[in-house]
Amino acid sequence: MDLVMRSERMPHAGETMFGRSFSQAEGGKGANQAVASARLGANVAMVGKVGNDSFGAQLGAALRQDGVDVTHVGISPEHATGVAVIMVDDEGENRIVLAPGANLSLCAADVDAAADLIGHAAYVVLQLEVPMDAVVRAAHLAGRSGARVVLNPAPAAALPAELWQSIDYLVPNETEAEALTGIRVHDAVSASQASRALRSRGVRHVLITLGAKGVFLSDDAGERLLPARDVAAKDTTAAGDCFIGGMVAGLCEDMPLDAAAQLGIAAASLCVMRHGAQLSLPYRAELAALPNGLAAG
Repeated sequence: MDLVMRSERMPHAGETMFGRSFSQAEGGKGANQAVASARLGANVAMVGKVGNDSFGAQLGAALRQDGVDVTHVGISPEHATGVAVIMVDDEGENRIVLAPGANLSLCAADVDAAADLIGHAAYVVLQLEVPMDAVVRAAHLAGRSGARVVLNPAPAAALPAELWQSIDYLVPNETEAEALTGIRVHDAVSASQASRALRSRGVRHVLITLGAKGVFLSDDAGERLLPARDVAAKDTTAAGDCFIGGMVAGLCEDMPLDAAAQLGIAAASLCVMRHGAQLSLPYRAELAALPNGLAAG
């Protein structure tokens, strides 16, 4: 669950200041990506854990409302539902602190229980808000069945050696790319250096999200920068999740990667023009109606 405080600017260390507003909304990287893909036309199921509390019930209901299969979203009686405290300034930039809660109780056995589901998937999308052993197991099952693995390495963490060869699409932001490579990523040149380092570890496609600069894509077809749309951002929360959800929805429709990434960029462009996490994620019909070349697909 996202607990969002909006303020003119970020407070300094030790400073107390008035905020503009407070709100509560469904969030979580995995859930955001699931909802984004579902709203853009993909058939989506989720594997995860929530607590036996009101937040968990609300999150499950929201996923079901968007058509996400929650058969394998379990309830942990010992843990509270995960919570993210998010601060958003007037420039639309955010700072996030995450208390994973029930997310940390997801284990390899839970993933094994969803083996049939994973075995029938075309794409398996993973993040690092759950324990690494569950991520590695999911990637293993995906590889065994022929599903393509999309990894969003967030929150940033070192990846075990056995995971690298399983990754078909690695989608970090600048901070996460730097954490994985030691290269400070801030433009296309540094993104190219980081992408080459990441691909040298066996990753087939690297897509580094660069915020307002766009998405840097590197694969066997070469390197290219896909520019972001020129929009007035109100809130960047969930923008990266929205991009991934849109890209995967496009890939599920057999779009070429560049076209699928453009769908993700278009979706993220609309996302940042709104406040909230899942509240800001667009439906496919909304993209088609957008002016100024924002439609994709």
